[in-house]
Amino acid sequence: MTTGSLELVGPGHGPGGSPLAIAISPILTGRDAFGSMREQILEAAPGTRVIPVSADGVADEPLDEVEVLLRGWSLGGEPLDRLVGRAPKLRWIHSVSVGVESVLTPCTLVRGLTVTNGRGVFDQPIAEYVMTMILSICRGLPQLLELQRERTWQPIEAQEMSQVTIGLVGLGGIGCEVAKLARPFGSRIVAIRRRPEAGPVDGVELLGGMDALPKLLAVSDFVVLAVPLTIETDALLDDIALSAIKPRAWVINVARGGLIDEGALLRALRSGPLGGAVLDTFRQEPLPETSPYYRLSNCIVTPHTSWSSGAVLGRTFDVFCENLRRYRAGEPLKHVVDPTAGY
Repeated sequence: MTTGSLELVGPGHGPGGSPLAIAISPILTGRDAFGSMREQILEAAPGTRVIPVSADGVADEPLDEVEVLLRGWSLGGEPLDRLVGRAPKLRWIHSVSVGVESVLTPCTLVRGLTVTNGRGVFDQPIAEYVMTMILSICRGLPQLLELQRERTWQPIEAQEMSQVTIGLVGLGGIGCEVAKLARPFGSRIVAIRRRPEAGPVDGVELLGGMDALPKLLAVSDFVVLAVPLTIETDALLDDIALSAIKPRAWVINVARGGLIDEGALLRALRSGPLGGAVLDTFRQEPLPETSPYYRLSNCIVTPHTSWSSGAVLGRTFDVFCENLRRYRAGEPLKHVVDPTAGY
């Protein structure tokens, strides 16, 4: 099995090194890549053919000449494998999302396709979402809104940001951006990361590698999950981990639902020690209306929207088109995924 090395991608077989054809599935929540964005792609890769593909991987024309796939949120798993099987010249998949667990399919891995992702595109909106939630909880906003609905005048005591510890599980782009936004508030910021030997981050107290999770949980008032979903991180927060968490702490998940053992989380929310949870992502999406999360007063549920802003589509195409230019020139691509690590 190859590892998707950069050298395997070289100039395309179309005019001037452009790909012969680029397949594009719907990019963000159903919005497609055409109109003005199509012009941006053709500017980066003149002479290429752009072939629209549905969210299920279905195209209205043959995929025989497709060298590049721009993969949107919803195309993955078996539909992606079927598309890959119909595109014998496919060499490179760019995933608009940062998480690529649904892109590293058996067919993708066997073919040794190069996979790149949208690293950096979503850091700012997701970090702003995290800070919005932390500030809202510290100021008691959920309780204040409930009092307003009840027409009850009852002041409640807030918690100042300088009194809380924010624990970052993961110190990649999102974790670093959360730290950057939190620093001016005077919070203590602690973190664990997969590579603890990496350089320091300003204002962040590094507790160690992923094996230091119990230490982070014991001191954090807010635990922010910002790591990829891999074999090693699946059900990272289980009964054992949650039993060691600081009493009344909140968990904020902006990464993947699979990081949490949902049964364990529900028990910790109902009986302690957790104070609450902010959940933007789940193992099953959309979250069924029968889910108990909707009915828990100490749980804030959002529909996988932490990444959303009016700027992300433009940044997505900037990243992709920069790599298209590199592809034409035979230069190394940016944000290449290591399939053995899963990110």
